[in-house]
Amino acid sequence: MNENELANRVIGHAIEVHKILGPGLLENVYKESLFHLIKKDGLNIEKEKTMSVAFHEITIESGYRIDLLVENKLLIELKSVDSINEIHLSQTLTYLRLGKFKLGLLINFNVPRLKEGIKRVANGI
Repeated sequence: MNENELANRVIGHAIEVHKILGPGLLENVYKESLFHLIKKDGLNIEKEKTMSVAFHEITIESGYRIDLLVENKLLIELKSVDSINEIHLSQTLTYLRLGKFKLGLLINFNVPRLKEGIKRVANGI
């Protein structure tokens, strides 16, 4: 399954989570709920995956943490904020670049309709 197919499945699960729970909860509630649905769907998923960062001749362990990683190829960064801003997008792009992932989803659950809170973020590797 390619990244776009995975993204479409994950978006479907995210919409289900949002329909049931609605906006206004802590990010961790959405993360645990989405993790549960994706795992139940039979996809390989990791939560809070720690990644190292190479800088010059050193490696910095625990350089960043991915909220969810599906099938070791789709990065998911979750938020529950008033609005997505440039720093959230930049953060997601940095995670994609450092992890050498092609596609990520930046999902903000704190919106009236989840469609408004989903951004596909592509890395031009």
